[in-house]
Order: sequence, then structure tokens, then C-alpha cells
Amino acid sequence: MTILVAYVPRPEGHAALDKGIELAKERKEFLLVVNATPGGGSEDPSRADAQDVERVEQLLSVSAVEFEFKQFVRGKNAVEELDDLVAANQVSFLVIGLRKRSAVGKLIMGSMAQEILMTIPCPILAVKAD
Repeated sequence: MTILVAYVPRPEGHAALDKGIELAKERKEFLLVVNATPGGGSEDPSRADAQDVERVEQLLSVSAVEFEFKQFVRGKNAVEELDDLVAANQVSFLVIGLRKRSAVGKLIMGSMAQEILMTIPCPILAVKAD
């Protein structure tokens, strides 16, 4: 089985990654870490840059778990990419990070976490950043 981590280069993404590594060790499962953004002309803060990718891969390489890091920037949003990965792999659960947002912030900006929870057909573990 596989533990899937939705990674973004923010505190909530780091929390999800840390929890995914911890659980992969405990359960002796494969860890698949994914950073997915639709891409486009504007700078996307959810996209991990080369320095962050290197940091994540270094952390994973010393973690003593079997892993793969994938980054997708191919026009699909993160929910579509995660849904495709869940369908293609035997995913035991998905780990996502949550950030605190006001009710107005959720109304104006929407909630990626809510869309993931409502769309992805596997168990989901949501963690908060410290």
C-alpha cells in the first residue's frame, strides 16, 4: 500500500510531509509525495521551487522509507492530480496539511482542503502546522 502526501512549500505542507514520513515508517508503507499545480503565467506559491524540491528529497532520503517525489505542472489542479494518483495506486490514505483561515477568507478564496475532502475517494488525514 501507499501513503500519499499532498505537499505545498508552506508550514501546512511541511506538517503533512512530516506526518507522512512518520506513518510510512510505522506502517512500513511506500510514501508518495506530490506537489501539483496547474501552472500558467503567474507565479504559484503552491509550486515547490528547485531549492524546496532538493530539501524535500534530502529529508526523504534520510528518512529510511521507500519514497517517490513527483511534481506536476501540467494544467490540472491539485485535486485532479490527487484523484488520478489515488485511482492509479493502492493508496491507504492521503495526508494533507490545513491552515487556519477566516470564514471570509474561505468564502472569497474557496477551500482546496474542502474540495479534496469532498472529492478524493480514500481516507484522508488532515494535519495542522505547529
